[in-house]
Amino acid sequence: MEFTYGPVVQVPADRYPKVFMTTPPTLPRLRQQLILAVLMSCSLLIWLDNTVLSTTLETLADPARGLGADPGQLQWATGSYTLAFATLMFTAGALGDRFGHRTVFSSGLVVFAGSSLWAAYASGAGQLIAARAAMGVGSALITPAMMAILMWTFTGPARAAAIGIFSTSAGVGMAAGPVLAGFLLDHFWWGSVFLINVPVAVLALVGLTVLVPNFRSPTLRPLDPAGMLLSISGLVALAYGLIRAGQVTVWTRTDVWAPIVVGLVLLTVFVLVELRVKVPSFDPRLFAQRAFSGGNVALGLLLFGVAAITFYNAFYLQGALGFSPMEAGLANIPTALGALAGAPIASRLVRRLPLRLVTVPALTVAALTMGGYGFLGLQTPLVWIEVLLLLQGLSVGMVIGPVTAALISDLPLDQAGAGSAVTNTVRQTGSVMGIAVGGTIMSIMYRRAIEPSLEGAPGPVQDQARVSAEQARHVATAAHRPALARAADDAFIHAMHVGAGWIAVIALLGSVVLLIALPAVGRKKDPTPEPEREDARSSV
Repeated sequence: MEFTYGPVVQVPADRYPKVFMTTPPTLPRLRQQLILAVLMSCSLLIWLDNTVLSTTLETLADPARGLGADPGQLQWATGSYTLAFATLMFTAGALGDRFGHRTVFSSGLVVFAGSSLWAAYASGAGQLIAARAAMGVGSALITPAMMAILMWTFTGPARAAAIGIFSTSAGVGMAAGPVLAGFLLDHFWWGSVFLINVPVAVLALVGLTVLVPNFRSPTLRPLDPAGMLLSISGLVALAYGLIRAGQVTVWTRTDVWAPIVVGLVLLTVFVLVELRVKVPSFDPRLFAQRAFSGGNVALGLLLFGVAAITFYNAFYLQGALGFSPMEAGLANIPTALGALAGAPIASRLVRRLPLRLVTVPALTVAALTMGGYGFLGLQTPLVWIEVLLLLQGLSVGMVIGPVTAALISDLPLDQAGAGSAVTNTVRQTGSVMGIAVGGTIMSIMYRRAIEPSLEGAPGPVQDQARVSAEQARHVATAAHRPALARAADDAFIHAMHVGAGWIAVIALLGSVVLLIALPAVGRKKDPTPEPEREDARSSV
């Protein structure tokens, strides 16, 4: 069944025309709740995949148990997914408005399940990177449609409540992912962590087909192939240059600075092209609104820090401290519990206090916890690590939930796909840059720190030890050089300390942006009632 809705009234604004639509027909409450359950299962699937991979990074780097991937390959295994996710999402939103959000959603689930199978049986790092990019395509098709369906299904106060409940899926995924990955890695081969996506995707596809109407906007927005090409090529070039810098440890080489410059130029052209398009898929005009632009930039900087520090955390717990995958998964539970508690706590606080008064201090604390990694070492008691992770999860949850809800709730219904895609694109771009920059800082600092310990070692041993701490530990065991393994641990800790300092500074910049962008007092509710409901046209 497909639903389209009655006449659209366009009201000109200063810079961007807002389009108001009649409210959709109310579905039975039980059906609404079942639809919310389906959407939460899909959101859980995406969060599970993200957290599962972070637990698997150390295993993938191991030459014996995994693929022997170097830091650059691991950055691409994570970044290729996020790049595809970020750059295709706004196009996916336009596809949903044109062909129906359920249709696009279903296609995304099929792509995600198929590429998960591919990733599970990848025979090398290159195949894994390609499979992860395909998984990013699936996620890009899923996410805007997921948020649009949520907004079409619920109206008024029920929508805000549904968004709040929906956001808890992130915390559940963060909690379950590391533990599930640890169990699978302790009992099966590394590919099993991707194989679990398949049954969840199949069940979600069945629920989607049975329960969800094929909502779509009556305003058909044109596809934007030029914008898609420019954004993909720009972000890929920028990420390549940043990651390449970590591989060669210098910034003056042409294969480092040239891709960075090309990427920045292409992204600038992308913005200019989108500004000239009458109905853009990614609309930069939305950034003319101070709260919308500032909120998105702050979330992007926060996700930059979260992605980078999560990348470090995987190698710290399993590599430097020697935790098993299961132990590392259990150690990360406080982060998830904090995030799970943070969203509802912040939701209650913003009912009584201005959004700025709640989220700016929370983002500041989140940045400081990232900087706290600069004080962790090989002998740090586990209890202090757990306290740090709990505070980090709590503060991040208190920012992402209310800021995202504020941004999405203000979007007109006919811009549900494209508008939510703008927010998600900025967040995913922040994650891409966090992985690229954070991983590059770690690689450069590690190589500089390990170099003095390689004097007198055979050439092949030196070459392998320079790649990463994981490779150094492996070759140290094979060559019976325990001192080299200790030196690798010390070099990694030094690299993590330097990286954590820079990550904290960037995340703190996000709190400054949020302080400037958000109003000092709470906004009063608009007394204007919702438009009267009109009969909907439906077709089977």
